[in-house]
Amino acid sequence: MFPMMCMLINGSVESSAERLMLFEAAMKLLENSSFEALGSQLCVETGESHILGRIESYSCKMAGDDKHMFKQFCQEGEPHVLEALSPPQSSATSPPQLGKSSEDAENPLSDKCCRKTLFYLITTLNESFRPDYDFSAARAHEFSREPSLNWVANAVNSSLYSSVGMEFNSLGPELWNSIDQEICLQECDIYSYNPDLDSDPFGEEGSLWSFNYFFYNKKLKRIVFFTCRSVSVLSGYGCGCLDNELDMELDDEEEMDGFTEDRWDQVTIVMLLPAYTLLVHQWASVLHIYFCLCMGVTFGFRV
Repeated sequence: MFPMMCMLINGSVESSAERLMLFEAAMKLLENSSFEALGSQLCVETGESHILGRIESYSCKMAGDDKHMFKQFCQEGEPHVLEALSPPQSSATSPPQLGKSSEDAENPLSDKCCRKTLFYLITTLNESFRPDYDFSAARAHEFSREPSLNWVANAVNSSLYSSVGMEFNSLGPELWNSIDQEICLQECDIYSYNPDLDSDPFGEEGSLWSFNYFFYNKKLKRIVFFTCRSVSVLSGYGCGCLDNELDMELDDEEEMDGFTEDRWDQVTIVMLLPAYTLLVHQWASVLHIYFCLCMGVTFGFRV
């Protein structure tokens, strides 16, 4: 968990705990079975590293309480004031933008976003990583607006292919098709979270690479968050996800074994019941004869 920090807002000191309340419950996680299945495939061990990834979809539609939290967040500035973002890490090598005009590509405002968008990005992080991390103190310079869908796709594919290998050839098309169906990629602004080492949730020892991408569709009022990291097996991190899957498999096997044992006990009882009943009747007959003999001797009866 990030250390508690204090910030001066409108002349008053606000703790990070109070600030965190501004971002709670403002984003609703949307169910998506395709993303859940992909999450299982993105949680693998390659021999040298653990790959831990997930894709989640969030609604940006704010209810009454959410609007109140947003207004509190905007006390630091007007909702539509543009916040300066850091230049994208891809700026030096990225190809031309897909679906964007050259005028838009040269527009300096492409490296800025309004406070409302910043609120959505921070809230998505808090919702996705809570309760382990608190991103309430995140600032605009920790985010970047990616210049092209093509570059982001290439960066993701390159990272995953280098770790997973040929298996990604079948996973890649399914992954991007599922994201496109959920968010309509050509209509999205794409942002990334690139914090300093102290603020990075993936900054643990042994982390090989990581990425955090936000696909934001303003028309749909929805964000798809794609986060993934590669952790060295030597670090000991990243075992939890794989261990959980293994535990589930073992639980299933134990449950089947228990079912088999119970079933065998029932079958055994059914098979032995007739023999047991016959044995009881035979002993009952012997006891009856013995009782009659005893009664005859005692009272002088002749049997």
